[in-house]
Parts: sequence; C-alpha cells; structure tokens
Amino acid sequence: MDWLTADIQALAVTATAIGFLHTVLGPDHYVPFVALARARRWSASRTVAVTLACGVGHAAGSVAIGMIGITIGVGLNSMVDLEALRLDLAAWLLLGLGLAYMAWALRRLHTGKPHRHAHVHADGTIHDHEHDHASDHAHVHAEGARVSLAPWALFVVFVLGPCEALIPMLMVPASQQNTPGVVLVTTLFVITTLATMVSMVMLGLWGVSRLRLPGLERYVEVVAGGAIAVCGAAVLIGL
Repeated sequence: MDWLTADIQALAVTATAIGFLHTVLGPDHYVPFVALARARRWSASRTVAVTLACGVGHAAGSVAIGMIGITIGVGLNSMVDLEALRLDLAAWLLLGLGLAYMAWALRRLHTGKPHRHAHVHADGTIHDHEHDHASDHAHVHAEGARVSLAPWALFVVFVLGPCEALIPMLMVPASQQNTPGVVLVTTLFVITTLATMVSMVMLGLWGVSRLRLPGLERYVEVVAGGAIAVCGAAVLIGL
C-alpha cells in the first residue's frame, strides 16, 4: 500500500474531523430537516431518507466540480472562489425557501380559520355548521393526492450548496496523482458528513418532541419556514 503515505493518513484524519465539525457547526446542515420533519410530521424513515438524499447531493456536487477542476488544471484559488459563489447561491435559495414556506403557512392559517355554512334541506329545515379548510387540506395529504414539493426544493438547495472544506483536501492527493488517496479522503469526508447530519437531525427531532407547547401547535409550519429562512440568512452574513 505505497499510496497510503503519511500525508494521506494525516488527510484521512483531517477529513473525518472536518466532516464532523463543519456539519455540527453549520446549522443549515440539519435545522431545515428538523423543521420540515416536525412541521410535515414525517416518519423517522422518511426524515432519514430525505436527509441522506440531500447530503449525498450536497457532497456529490462538490466532488464532481472538484474532479473536473483538477482534471482541467484549475487552480485552488479559482476553485475556492467558485465554491464561495455556490455558497452564496445556496444561502439565498435557502432563505427564499424559508420565506416562501412561511408565507404559505401564514396563508394556510388565514384560510383555515373556522367559519360557518348554512344548509337548507328539502323539508325547509335550515341548519349551519362550523368547519375549516385546513382539515380538508390535511385529508387530501392523508390520501396522498398531493405531493409536497418541500423535500425536492431542499434537495436542489443542497445540490447547489458546496462542501467548501472538501476541495482543498482533494488537491494534495490529486497533485500526487494518488487516486486511492483521493477516494479515501473523499469517502471519509462524505460518510462522516452524512452520519453527522442524520445524527443531528434525529437529535434535534428528539429535542423538539420533548417540547409541549399546545397553544403554538397550529403555528408549527410558520416557525419551520422562519427557521429555514434564518439558516439561509446566517450563512449569508457569515455566522
């Protein structure tokens, strides 16, 4: 195993550590999933599936760009600048997704206010009853007649979002034409990132499930949209 040099071993450890730290320290890697899973009442299996799909897309985009850049000889500085542009784009899209979801949730709250309808029967009897369209909407979702676009929108955001810490680590084994080294570093970074994302999402959902705020339950989707928007804004201002 001549390819497993001291440099590659050090990079392997670094890739694992950075994969963990950049995920834990970046709430945008897990807060949107916690927010949507709680608001949409996703099952644990669906939450994990959406998180993994977005995480794979997130890493794959940077790996593909990194490999193309290395192949055609693009310098590290240019690659870093490109990743910075992708980061800004993803942050704006995350902010927009959060605001759009929050606006939709507020509109749903408004149209879901209880109201009364009068009915006249054939015998002349008149009666009225109170209902809201929010329950009708929930029934439609329960029947599977409508498909939520939120997971797909989140997937697009994560595909466009960069793993900015990965590309500099790929440059060392790539410059040495050490293909197994590139594969090892990439694999450790991606696996650590995905495992940390899923762990943080499930931990976040467990924490949210412990909260008992019945009066605020009807606002959970508004809060979810706000949380996603805050994550996007935080990335934009460099928090």
